[in-house]
Amino acid sequence: MNPYTDIADLIATLESEIKTLTETIETLKQEPQGFNEQIIFKYIDTASTGKTKDYVRSLGVKSERGSLFSSGDVSKLIKSGADDISPELLAIARDVVSMKKKKR
Repeated sequence: MNPYTDIADLIATLESEIKTLTETIETLKQEPQGFNEQIIFKYIDTASTGKTKDYVRSLGVKSERGSLFSSGDVSKLIKSGADDISPELLAIARDVVSMKKKKR
């Protein structure tokens, strides 16, 4: 819990957290709007670039370089984003990356 000055401040903070969580849930309930979003959803689901890479390879999709899709391609997509990925979804994926780094 974050520090607060009084009960009103605590209530405001908790209400803000509820709003943020509700928006995150709504974003995750949406269907992917394109292939890159599908990749990001898979990453969020598995929290693994390796498993996401395997998923993309199983679909027979190659990277922009024309070679097999790699874990690095997943990482690059999360880091750089793409025009067809919603900023909210990308933010969630980046939060997953941060959570994984903190566990190390």
